[in-house]
Amino acid sequence: MCTFFVDLLSFMEKNRYRKLLQRVALYDENDSSTWDGFDPKKTTMRNMYEKCNLGKDVMDFTGHALALYRTDDYLDQPCLETINRIKLYSESLARYGKSPYLYPLYGLGELPQGFARLSAIYGGTYMLNKPIEEIVMENGRVVGVKSEGEVARCKQLICDPSYVSDRVKKVGQVIRVICILGHPIKTIANVNSCQIIIPQNQVNRKSDIYICMISHAHNVAAQGKYIAIISTTVETSDPEKEIQPALNLLEPVEQKFVCISDMYLPVDLGTETQIFISRTYDATTHFETTCDDIKDIYRRMTGIDLDFEEMKRKQNDIFGEDEQKETK
Repeated sequence: MCTFFVDLLSFMEKNRYRKLLQRVALYDENDSSTWDGFDPKKTTMRNMYEKCNLGKDVMDFTGHALALYRTDDYLDQPCLETINRIKLYSESLARYGKSPYLYPLYGLGELPQGFARLSAIYGGTYMLNKPIEEIVMENGRVVGVKSEGEVARCKQLICDPSYVSDRVKKVGQVIRVICILGHPIKTIANVNSCQIIIPQNQVNRKSDIYICMISHAHNVAAQGKYIAIISTTVETSDPEKEIQPALNLLEPVEQKFVCISDMYLPVDLGTETQIFISRTYDATTHFETTCDDIKDIYRRMTGIDLDFEEMKRKQNDIFGEDEQKETK
Protein backbone atom coordinates (compact mmCIF):
# COMPACT_ATOMS: atom_id res chain seq x y z
CA MET A 1 0.00 0.00 0.00
CA CYS A 2 2.74 2.47 0.95
CA THR A 3 5.01 1.51 -1.98
CA PHE A 4 2.18 1.84 -4.48
CA PHE A 5 1.41 5.37 -3.31
CA VAL A 6 5.00 6.61 -3.00
CA ASP A 7 5.71 5.52 -6.57
CA LEU A 8 3.09 8.05 -7.71
CA LEU A 9 4.87 11.00 -6.09
CA SER A 10 7.40 13.26 -7.80
CA PHE A 11 10.92 13.50 -6.44
CA MET A 12 10.18 16.82 -4.71
CA GLU A 13 6.93 15.49 -3.20
CA LYS A 14 8.74 12.43 -1.87
CA ASN A 15 11.29 14.66 -0.18
CA ARG A 16 8.63 16.87 1.43
CA TYR A 17 6.64 13.83 2.53
CA ARG A 18 9.75 12.23 4.01
CA LYS A 19 10.30 15.34 6.13
CA LEU A 20 6.74 15.13 7.45
CA LEU A 21 7.17 11.48 8.43
CA GLN A 22 10.51 12.24 10.08
CA ARG A 23 8.89 15.05 12.05
CA VAL A 24 6.14 12.69 13.21
CA ALA A 25 8.64 9.96 14.14
CA LEU A 26 10.62 12.35 16.36
CA TYR A 27 7.54 13.85 17.98
CA ASP A 28 7.18 13.44 21.75
CA GLU A 29 4.06 14.86 23.36
CA ASN A 30 5.94 15.53 26.59
CA ASP A 31 8.95 17.22 24.96
CA SER A 32 8.14 20.57 23.32
CA SER A 33 11.55 20.66 21.64
CA THR A 34 10.29 17.93 19.27
CA TRP A 35 7.23 19.92 18.19
CA ASP A 36 9.19 21.83 15.52
CA GLY A 37 7.29 25.06 16.11
CA PHE A 38 3.85 23.41 16.15
CA ASP A 39 1.57 23.17 19.15
CA PRO A 40 -0.08 19.77 18.52
CA LYS A 41 -3.05 20.67 20.69
CA LYS A 42 -3.77 23.87 18.74
CA THR A 43 -2.34 23.43 15.24
CA THR A 44 -4.73 21.68 12.86
CA MET A 45 -3.58 18.87 10.60
CA ARG A 46 -4.50 21.00 7.60
CA ASN A 47 -2.05 23.65 8.81
CA MET A 48 0.66 21.05 9.18
CA TYR A 49 0.14 19.79 5.62
CA GLU A 50 0.26 23.36 4.31
CA LYS A 51 3.42 24.08 6.29
CA CYS A 52 5.06 21.07 4.66
CA ASN A 53 3.71 22.13 1.23
CA LEU A 54 1.95 18.81 0.68
CA GLY A 55 -0.87 18.38 -1.83
CA LYS A 56 -4.33 16.86 -1.68
CA ASP A 57 -3.23 13.37 -2.75
CA VAL A 58 -0.76 13.18 0.13
CA MET A 59 -3.41 14.41 2.53
CA ASP A 60 -5.86 11.74 1.32
CA PHE A 61 -3.30 8.95 1.62
CA THR A 62 -1.97 9.98 5.03
CA GLY A 63 -5.36 10.60 6.60
CA HIS A 64 -7.19 7.57 5.24
CA ALA A 65 -4.52 4.90 4.65
CA LEU A 66 -2.10 5.62 7.52
CA ALA A 67 -4.23 7.34 10.17
CA LEU A 68 -7.30 5.30 9.10
CA TYR A 69 -9.76 8.19 9.27
CA ARG A 70 -13.04 7.58 7.46
CA THR A 71 -13.82 11.26 6.81
CA ASP A 72 -11.85 14.49 6.37
CA ASP A 73 -13.12 16.03 9.60
CA TYR A 74 -9.70 15.44 11.16
CA LEU A 75 -8.14 18.10 8.92
CA ASP A 76 -9.59 20.95 10.96
CA GLN A 77 -8.95 19.35 14.35
CA PRO A 78 -5.74 19.53 16.44
CA CYS A 79 -3.05 17.38 14.84
CA LEU A 80 -2.13 15.51 18.05
CA GLU A 81 -4.48 12.57 17.40
CA THR A 82 -3.37 12.23 13.78
CA ILE A 83 0.30 12.27 14.78
CA ASN A 84 -0.30 9.50 17.29
CA ARG A 85 -2.18 7.46 14.69
CA ILE A 86 0.64 7.78 12.16
CA LYS A 87 3.20 6.86 14.82
CA LEU A 88 1.14 3.77 15.72
CA TYR A 89 1.10 2.71 12.06
CA SER A 90 4.86 3.27 11.69
CA GLU A 91 5.75 1.52 14.94
CA SER A 92 3.51 -1.44 14.07
CA LEU A 93 5.15 -1.68 10.65
CA ALA A 94 8.60 -1.61 12.25
CA ARG A 95 7.59 -4.29 14.73
CA TYR A 96 5.93 -6.78 12.38
CA GLY A 97 7.97 -6.26 9.22
CA LYS A 98 6.14 -6.21 5.92
CA SER A 99 2.78 -5.09 7.31
CA PRO A 100 1.49 -3.23 10.38
CA TYR A 101 -1.47 -5.64 10.52
CA LEU A 102 -1.87 -9.10 12.00
CA TYR A 103 -4.23 -11.70 10.50
CA PRO A 104 -4.99 -15.10 12.07
CA LEU A 105 -4.09 -18.29 10.27
CA TYR A 106 -7.19 -20.18 9.05
CA GLY A 107 -9.19 -16.95 8.94
CA LEU A 108 -11.17 -14.75 11.30
CA GLY A 109 -13.08 -17.76 12.65
CA GLU A 110 -10.05 -18.43 14.82
CA LEU A 111 -10.82 -15.30 16.88
CA PRO A 112 -14.12 -16.56 18.36
CA GLN A 113 -12.54 -19.99 18.83
CA GLY A 114 -9.73 -18.41 20.83
CA PHE A 115 -12.28 -16.46 22.85
CA ALA A 116 -14.25 -19.65 23.52
CA ARG A 117 -11.17 -21.41 24.88
CA LEU A 118 -10.27 -18.46 27.10
CA SER A 119 -13.86 -18.11 28.28
CA ALA A 120 -13.94 -21.79 29.27
CA ILE A 121 -10.84 -21.28 31.44
CA TYR A 122 -12.73 -18.61 33.40
CA GLY A 123 -15.89 -20.70 33.78
CA GLY A 124 -17.87 -19.61 30.73
CA THR A 125 -20.39 -22.01 29.16
CA TYR A 126 -21.17 -22.24 25.44
CA MET A 127 -24.51 -23.54 24.18
CA LEU A 128 -24.36 -24.00 20.42
CA ASN A 129 -27.22 -24.38 17.94
CA LYS A 130 -29.72 -22.97 20.43
CA PRO A 131 -32.48 -20.88 18.79
CA ILE A 132 -33.41 -17.76 20.75
CA GLU A 133 -37.16 -17.73 21.41
CA GLU A 134 -37.42 -14.83 23.83
CA ILE A 135 -35.43 -12.35 25.84
CA VAL A 136 -37.01 -12.60 29.29
CA MET A 137 -37.63 -9.27 31.03
CA GLU A 138 -38.79 -8.46 34.57
CA ASN A 139 -39.52 -4.91 35.71
CA GLY A 140 -37.88 -3.50 32.59
CA ARG A 141 -34.59 -5.39 33.02
CA VAL A 142 -33.29 -8.52 31.34
CA VAL A 143 -33.25 -11.64 33.53
CA GLY A 144 -32.64 -14.39 31.00
CA VAL A 145 -32.87 -15.85 27.51
CA LYS A 146 -35.42 -18.53 26.61
CA SER A 147 -34.46 -21.32 24.19
CA GLU A 148 -36.42 -24.53 23.49
CA GLY A 149 -38.47 -24.07 26.63
CA GLU A 150 -35.45 -23.52 28.89
CA VAL A 151 -34.35 -20.21 30.38
CA ALA A 152 -30.69 -19.32 30.84
CA ARG A 153 -30.66 -16.73 33.64
CA CYS A 154 -28.48 -13.64 33.43
CA LYS A 155 -28.01 -10.18 34.91
CA GLN A 156 -26.67 -8.61 31.71
CA LEU A 157 -27.05 -9.50 28.06
CA ILE A 158 -24.77 -8.70 25.12
CA CYS A 159 -26.14 -9.28 21.63
CA ASP A 160 -25.96 -8.05 18.06
CA PRO A 161 -28.83 -6.13 16.40
CA SER A 162 -30.38 -9.22 14.77
CA TYR A 163 -31.75 -10.39 18.15
CA VAL A 164 -33.42 -7.11 19.12
CA SER A 165 -34.88 -5.47 16.03
CA ASP A 166 -37.12 -3.26 18.18
CA ARG A 167 -34.13 -1.73 19.99
CA VAL A 168 -32.02 -0.66 16.99
CA LYS A 169 -32.24 1.78 14.09
CA LYS A 170 -31.02 1.42 10.51
CA VAL A 171 -28.24 3.85 9.61
CA GLY A 172 -27.18 2.65 6.16
CA GLN A 173 -25.97 -0.29 4.11
CA VAL A 174 -22.66 -1.98 3.31
CA ILE A 175 -21.77 -3.82 0.13
CA ARG A 176 -19.20 -6.62 0.35
CA VAL A 177 -17.83 -8.55 -2.59
CA ILE A 178 -15.73 -11.68 -2.08
CA CYS A 179 -13.52 -12.27 -5.13
CA ILE A 180 -11.57 -15.44 -5.92
CA LEU A 181 -8.42 -14.71 -7.90
CA GLY A 182 -5.79 -16.82 -9.57
CA HIS A 183 -3.15 -14.15 -9.09
CA PRO A 184 -2.04 -11.52 -6.57
CA ILE A 185 -3.13 -7.92 -7.12
CA LYS A 186 -1.04 -6.71 -10.05
CA THR A 187 -0.72 -3.03 -9.12
CA ILE A 188 1.30 -3.75 -5.98
CA ALA A 189 4.39 -5.81 -5.19
CA ASN A 190 4.08 -9.57 -5.43
CA VAL A 191 2.79 -10.25 -1.91
CA ASN A 192 0.49 -12.85 -0.38
CA SER A 193 -1.64 -10.38 1.56
CA CYS A 194 -2.40 -6.68 1.68
CA GLN A 195 -4.93 -4.01 2.53
CA ILE A 196 -5.74 -1.32 -0.01
CA ILE A 197 -7.73 1.77 0.94
CA ILE A 198 -9.05 3.91 -1.91
CA PRO A 199 -9.65 7.37 -0.37
CA GLN A 200 -13.11 8.77 -1.01
CA ASN A 201 -11.87 11.94 -2.71
CA GLN A 202 -9.94 9.92 -5.29
CA VAL A 203 -13.16 8.38 -6.63
CA ASN A 204 -15.60 11.25 -5.94
CA ARG A 205 -17.33 9.52 -3.05
CA LYS A 206 -18.24 10.23 0.56
CA SER A 207 -16.84 6.90 1.80
CA ASP A 208 -13.56 5.05 1.28
CA ILE A 209 -13.42 1.74 -0.58
CA TYR A 210 -11.54 -1.09 1.16
CA ILE A 211 -9.81 -4.14 -0.28
CA CYS A 212 -8.39 -6.92 1.90
CA MET A 213 -6.47 -9.66 0.12
CA ILE A 214 -5.43 -12.92 1.76
CA SER A 215 -4.16 -16.21 0.37
CA HIS A 216 -2.79 -19.69 0.94
CA ALA A 217 -0.20 -18.12 3.23
CA HIS A 218 -3.00 -17.75 5.80
CA ASN A 219 -4.41 -21.24 5.16
CA VAL A 220 -7.65 -19.80 3.79
CA ALA A 221 -7.21 -20.68 0.10
CA ALA A 222 -5.65 -23.34 -2.09
CA GLN A 223 -2.10 -22.93 -3.31
CA GLY A 224 -2.01 -20.33 -6.06
CA LYS A 225 -5.41 -18.87 -5.15
CA TYR A 226 -6.12 -15.48 -3.56
CA ILE A 227 -9.21 -14.10 -1.85
CA ALA A 228 -9.92 -10.38 -2.09
CA ILE A 229 -12.76 -8.80 -0.12
CA ILE A 230 -14.07 -5.43 -1.31
CA SER A 231 -16.32 -3.34 0.93
CA THR A 232 -17.74 0.14 1.13
CA THR A 233 -20.70 2.07 2.45
CA VAL A 234 -23.60 2.16 -0.02
CA GLU A 235 -24.29 5.67 -1.32
CA THR A 236 -26.43 5.13 -4.43
CA SER A 237 -29.12 2.83 -5.83
CA ASP A 238 -26.43 0.90 -7.76
CA PRO A 239 -24.01 -0.45 -5.10
CA GLU A 240 -22.12 -2.75 -7.48
CA LYS A 241 -21.18 0.19 -9.67
CA GLU A 242 -19.76 1.93 -6.59
CA ILE A 243 -17.12 -0.75 -6.05
CA GLN A 244 -16.05 -0.87 -9.72
CA PRO A 245 -12.78 1.07 -9.04
CA ALA A 246 -11.76 -1.73 -6.70
CA LEU A 247 -12.81 -4.48 -9.11
CA ASN A 248 -10.67 -2.84 -11.80
CA LEU A 249 -7.62 -3.38 -9.58
CA LEU A 250 -8.38 -7.10 -9.19
CA GLU A 251 -9.05 -8.13 -12.78
CA PRO A 252 -9.30 -10.80 -13.93
CA VAL A 253 -11.67 -12.18 -11.27
CA GLU A 254 -12.44 -15.90 -11.45
CA GLN A 255 -15.59 -15.72 -9.33
CA LYS A 256 -17.30 -13.18 -7.10
CA PHE A 257 -19.99 -13.21 -4.44
CA VAL A 258 -21.93 -10.02 -3.66
CA CYS A 259 -23.67 -9.27 -0.37
CA ILE A 260 -25.49 -6.07 0.63
CA SER A 261 -26.41 -5.80 4.31
CA ASP A 262 -28.09 -3.21 6.50
CA MET A 263 -26.20 -1.40 9.26
CA TYR A 264 -27.82 -0.85 12.66
CA LEU A 265 -27.08 1.10 15.82
CA PRO A 266 -28.66 0.61 19.28
CA VAL A 267 -31.24 3.26 20.16
CA ASP A 268 -30.13 3.46 23.81
CA LEU A 269 -27.11 2.73 26.00
CA GLY A 270 -28.68 -0.34 27.60
CA THR A 271 -28.02 0.81 31.15
CA GLU A 272 -31.71 0.61 32.16
CA THR A 273 -32.58 -2.73 30.54
CA GLN A 274 -29.04 -4.17 30.91
CA ILE A 275 -29.27 -5.27 27.27
CA PHE A 276 -26.08 -4.13 25.56
CA ILE A 277 -26.25 -4.17 21.78
CA SER A 278 -23.28 -4.02 19.45
CA ARG A 279 -23.11 -2.07 16.23
CA THR A 280 -23.32 -3.78 12.85
CA TYR A 281 -19.94 -4.30 11.19
CA ASP A 282 -19.15 -1.36 8.93
CA ALA A 283 -17.17 -1.40 5.69
CA THR A 284 -13.70 -1.04 7.23
CA THR A 285 -11.36 -4.02 6.92
CA HIS A 286 -8.90 -3.10 9.68
CA PHE A 287 -11.42 -3.60 12.56
CA GLU A 288 -10.59 -0.38 14.37
CA THR A 289 -14.28 0.52 14.65
CA THR A 290 -15.05 -2.99 15.90
CA CYS A 291 -12.49 -2.63 18.67
CA ASP A 292 -13.96 0.78 19.54
CA ASP A 293 -17.40 -0.84 19.77
CA ILE A 294 -16.10 -3.52 22.15
CA LYS A 295 -14.57 -0.88 24.40
CA ASP A 296 -17.80 1.12 24.27
CA ILE A 297 -19.87 -1.91 25.34
CA TYR A 298 -17.45 -2.58 28.21
CA ARG A 299 -17.78 1.05 29.34
CA ARG A 300 -21.58 0.89 29.22
CA MET A 301 -21.65 -2.38 31.16
CA THR A 302 -19.17 -1.50 33.87
CA GLY A 303 -19.13 2.29 33.97
CA ILE A 304 -15.34 2.36 33.52
CA ASP A 305 -12.96 2.31 30.55
CA LEU A 306 -11.30 -0.93 29.51
CA ASP A 307 -7.71 -0.73 30.79
CA PHE A 308 -5.45 -3.30 29.16
CA GLU A 309 -2.58 -2.45 31.49
CA GLU A 310 -4.79 -3.25 34.46
CA MET A 311 -5.69 -6.59 32.84
CA LYS A 312 -1.99 -7.39 32.51
CA ARG A 313 -1.45 -6.60 36.20
CA LYS A 314 -4.31 -8.91 37.20
CA GLN A 315 -2.86 -11.71 35.07
CA ASN A 316 0.50 -11.24 36.82
CA ASP A 317 -1.24 -11.52 40.18
CA ILE A 318 -2.98 -14.75 39.16
CA PHE A 319 -0.35 -16.55 37.08
CA GLY A 320 2.89 -14.79 37.99
CA GLU A 321 4.95 -12.73 35.59
CA ASP A 322 7.66 -15.35 35.12
CA GLU A 323 5.13 -18.05 34.24
CA GLN A 324 3.51 -15.82 31.59
CA LYS A 325 6.88 -15.14 29.99
CA GLU A 326 7.54 -18.87 29.78
CA THR A 327 4.10 -19.40 28.23
CA LYS A 328 4.77 -16.77 25.58
